[in-house]
Amino acid sequence: MTIHRRAVLAGFAGVAATITLSGCGSRTATTTTTGESTAGSGSTGAASGNVAKIGFIAPLSGGLSAMGTGMRNSVDLAIKQANESGAIPGWTLELVAEDDQGQPDPGRNAATKLAGDSDIVGVVGPLNSSVGQAIQPVLDAATIALVSPANTNPTLTKGADLANPQRAYASYFRTCTTDAVQGPFAAQYLLDNGFTQVATVHDKKAYGQGLVEAFTTAFTEGGGTVVAAETINPDDKDYSAVITKVAASSPAALYYGGEYPNAGPLSQQMKASGLNVPLMGGDGLYDAAYIELAGSTSDGDLATSVGAPTDSLPSAQAFVDAYDAGGYAEGYSAYGMYAYDAANAIIEALKVSLADADAAEGAREATVEALNDVDFEGASGRVAFDEFGDSVSRVLTVYKVTGGEWVADTTQDFQGS
Repeated sequence: MTIHRRAVLAGFAGVAATITLSGCGSRTATTTTTGESTAGSGSTGAASGNVAKIGFIAPLSGGLSAMGTGMRNSVDLAIKQANESGAIPGWTLELVAEDDQGQPDPGRNAATKLAGDSDIVGVVGPLNSSVGQAIQPVLDAATIALVSPANTNPTLTKGADLANPQRAYASYFRTCTTDAVQGPFAAQYLLDNGFTQVATVHDKKAYGQGLVEAFTTAFTEGGGTVVAAETINPDDKDYSAVITKVAASSPAALYYGGEYPNAGPLSQQMKASGLNVPLMGGDGLYDAAYIELAGSTSDGDLATSVGAPTDSLPSAQAFVDAYDAGGYAEGYSAYGMYAYDAANAIIEALKVSLADADAAEGAREATVEALNDVDFEGASGRVAFDEFGDSVSRVLTVYKVTGGEWVADTTQDFQGS
């Protein structure tokens, strides 16, 4: 694959203010096998009288479970390695994983359950930003650190008024970059590659709508024209009506806001109807399941996702090797590396907060405080947080379906907001 380092795009700060609550940020480019991991609960290692638990919240059932299980396994790996190395003398770490089904209400219930466990000292997750919004106040009220590897909506850290950012919750952090650049990144990519007339479709959910709004602003400001703007419903199966409307505008490409369960069939039906143009979307598409659903005509379709490709990062090789040796039934997913780093960020903080603690619950506030000072080289690169709790990394990649696989096409490092 070819990865091009390109210049920083301008004007993202203004575009960021147009984004509404996003829902996504976690897609797998490896296997989509679902089911329980063959590995253990992360408690492997020397026995200890003191136990501290790291919670995990993500979809472990349903259509998005492939991403959730890959993330869970990656957290499990980090905890096992910490126990085996004796990273926190006198303490054994355990993983407690909860299924949010990709929905806010089950996520809130999961957070409430974890908050009620006095041994929980931090939580990794969730996958969806809408779930993140639901569980932030629950965990914050219990002074439990929440580190998301996948939430990409900027309002979760900077508040609803992005033009005047204020940190929403002191206990919330994330190891991924945000949608504040994902829509503009896609817009600039299409413009740079000669696509000046594009149609948009979104699924009416916050994630998809937010991406389309950000994309549209950047695309039109860059000189492009949105020739059609349509929507679908998340439970739709037949997209013939919207395809007919879009086809009448003769777009050179279609930008889709949403996730792969709808995007894959939409692409397949587009091509079958004669609308043979690339479909592009955000990290909600970057999953092997998208290609399975879209079929052989998906070659040329595009998706943006956070970070650089795992196999392009020397820092990721140790993670990949350890994961492969771990016996997990599922792939680590596109966000497994970020879940691994999120767990290790909590573990680094626990080295400080548990040093003089008599009980796990008493270390919760100190864990939150210590996370602000975490700074280490993780699998995804440098892991550290800015004043809002956002990752200091601002990297995104465009992937293209080539020969039935996602192949990295362009990677950029952003320094804007």
